[in-house]
Amino acid sequence: MSDNDLSLTPESAASVALSDAQWRERLSPDEYRVLREAGTEAPFTGEYTDTETEGVYRCRACNAELFRSTEKFHSHCGWPSFFSPLAGDTIIERSDTSLGMTRTEVLCANCHSHLGHVFAGEGYDTPTDLRYCINSISLNLEEA
Repeated sequence: MSDNDLSLTPESAASVALSDAQWRERLSPDEYRVLREAGTEAPFTGEYTDTETEGVYRCRACNAELFRSTEKFHSHCGWPSFFSPLAGDTIIERSDTSLGMTRTEVLCANCHSHLGHVFAGEGYDTPTDLRYCINSISLNLEEA
């Protein structure tokens, strides 16, 4: 992949490692702030918050498959919510104490971009009782 190639196919998505300058070239300022600086988009503003379209949600930074629409549910929290990632190795979970509390951050396993956070034990009627609270701006939906 050349420095100027801004598209990634699923096949080229594995193990993406770019310089900060390359990420800034590839992503919009808002995408960069969320994906590379662990920012958060405002609640109820993302394009996928209430989407019910069938398909696969991919990492907006590297195009890796992350979630399926069959695992998406309405949590009414202001961000797209999923009860399970596509497969265990598509995401990385790590402790986040950035706001004076302990949360679990969710990152893309391919490019280590910030996706959102996962919360457990909130009582949602889902098979896992997990809520992967993901920023819309971190995703692209590939319709079925």
